[in-house]
Amino acid sequence: MNPYEQYMKELAQQMRAELTENGFKSLETSEDVSNYMNNVNEEDTTFVVINSTCGCAAGLARPAAVAVAEQNDKKPTNKITVFAGQDKEATQTMRDYIQQVPSSPSYALFKGTELKHFIPREHIEGRDIQDICMDIKDAFDENC
Repeated sequence: MNPYEQYMKELAQQMRAELTENGFKSLETSEDVSNYMNNVNEEDTTFVVINSTCGCAAGLARPAAVAVAEQNDKKPTNKITVFAGQDKEATQTMRDYIQQVPSSPSYALFKGTELKHFIPREHIEGRDIQDICMDIKDAFDENC
């Protein structure tokens, strides 16, 4: 691993921990994602955060995801994350399930393996965190 890759891996660990320390399961390989999606209960809801190192992930996406997933009355059954730019194969496999324009950070909400809601980067970046939280809350209230 070259010095840049090592630096980014160390930086990403803190960003990953912001989610995993708040109940999100990190799926780091393509096999992890496939195993999860192939074994999810069709009645369960899964909130997916496609994490990234960009500023809008740090300032908006991760804090909004954690806040709503912890505080909303209606919550998804499961919370998972993949890390764009770090876990490339896992992220691509998840994007294959999402079937939207690749976007990170972003959120997806599934019921079983059916995508119910998707919030791309352009609906996160540059917006007020309260508005992002309301978008997530609305998706949870409608689907969880």
